[in-house]
Amino acid sequence: MQVGIDMGIVSGGDPAKLDIEELLATRLLVQGNSGSGKSHLLRRLLEQSAPWVQQVVIDPEGDFVTLADKFGHLVVDGERTESELAGIANRIRQHRVSCVLTLEGLDLEEQMRAAGAFLNGLFDADRDFWYPVLVVVDEAQMFAPSVGGDVSEDARKMSLGAMTNLMCRGRKRGLAGVIATQRLAKLAKNVAAEASNFLMGRTFLDIDMARAADLLGMDRRQAEMFRDLKRGNFVALGPALSRRPLPIVIGPVETSARSSSPKLMPLPDAPQDVEDLIFTPDPEEFTRPVMVRRHAPAPRPTTDILAELTRSAPAATPAPQEPRVAQPELTAEEREERLSAVLSEILDDPQSGYRTDSVLYQDFLVRARMRRLLGPPLSLSEFRRRAAVARSGVDPETAAGEAWATALLLSANVSDDLQGVFLMMAKAAICGEVCPSDAKIARAYGTHSARRARRLLGYFEEQGLIVVHTDFAGKRIVAFPDLQAETAPGSADAPDDGEQRIAAE
Repeated sequence: MQVGIDMGIVSGGDPAKLDIEELLATRLLVQGNSGSGKSHLLRRLLEQSAPWVQQVVIDPEGDFVTLADKFGHLVVDGERTESELAGIANRIRQHRVSCVLTLEGLDLEEQMRAAGAFLNGLFDADRDFWYPVLVVVDEAQMFAPSVGGDVSEDARKMSLGAMTNLMCRGRKRGLAGVIATQRLAKLAKNVAAEASNFLMGRTFLDIDMARAADLLGMDRRQAEMFRDLKRGNFVALGPALSRRPLPIVIGPVETSARSSSPKLMPLPDAPQDVEDLIFTPDPEEFTRPVMVRRHAPAPRPTTDILAELTRSAPAATPAPQEPRVAQPELTAEEREERLSAVLSEILDDPQSGYRTDSVLYQDFLVRARMRRLLGPPLSLSEFRRRAAVARSGVDPETAAGEAWATALLLSANVSDDLQGVFLMMAKAAICGEVCPSDAKIARAYGTHSARRARRLLGYFEEQGLIVVHTDFAGKRIVAFPDLQAETAPGSADAPDDGEQRIAAE
């Protein structure tokens, strides 16, 4: 069932629709400086989608607890043990209850541990309860930092691992991540890279504008527009929003946060006895409980740890162990067959083209271990090489020819991330196929930007690897002088069949 919720209006006055079903499959990243309207956007999204999908909100400041009065969200206080939070999260999935996990009053490390335990509880739910859930994480840079900070390493790893599971592996478990951040540069790249939908608000720092423009497939010069966006104005892009960057204005909300932007107020008239009011304590102050903020325990000195490790301990009697069954060694043919099968599984995913090679490589290693391929089956560079060949779509007969061997040698002249595009073009020339369109080249590179695809062709031509020209009808032809082959004429603006198939799925 397709459900389009109203997020506001576009520049022409038409309603800005967001496809909830598509969002559940492709995830969302919201970025904007403080005061740009991120929380307002998230509240609009939650209110409009509340009747259609279960919601879980990770709320570090307690702003979203007001959803409980209007929409019946359960408010979960984060000041609990990790096992309690994991159990509550598991039961929330089991009974399909929308909730807000409020972390207000906890210090940063406690917030990271509580959020990590709760997200892991959602992730580890039984398969019978993998219903669709919209998981909204406000201030995501706190829970998935790009670098270590003042918190302990185990807290950072716990929180970052839970956020990575949510964005990278949560889709198959019904978890759709919606993450909001003030600064893209502070958010871990492997978490941000898994979102396919983007809503970019006002930002001022060059590094954040550059990352936002790169995610939207825009030129660096166009990135200046993010400085001029007004509060509540965002640029939308993604399969659930728009196929092209689309400015939208977020609509009004029904509920409000407990805290709001500061407003100017006139100062009251100063009383005559102002010094007595300030310096004389109120008798009730002595009866109020003193609020003690909890801090992380101080790390133990290294000398104490080493002394403890060097103490002699009584030898424990080893428990009898059952003899382990030796795994049969694989032949070279069997090992190659399993490696190829794992690689095909990963690349057959329609979204694999938009994931980084490092993320795909981690997935590859996990799958390889599950198939009893002990040890690192391939290095990262070898994995990239084989993935580039597989993405080119070359058939076995063409791969056995001298022209393809020459194409492989030529591909070594470009960087690893460009080899897949180069080999796809070379295969089209060797087989005499129609020249790939800009959209198809962009998808092979892992982007939606047709302008970037044309820049890649210009780069290959500057390196002397290809020659680009057009026929009398204006269609593009790419020739490879070293291969003595060229593609058939093709339209640069033709739609990408693979992209249309992904959209249909």
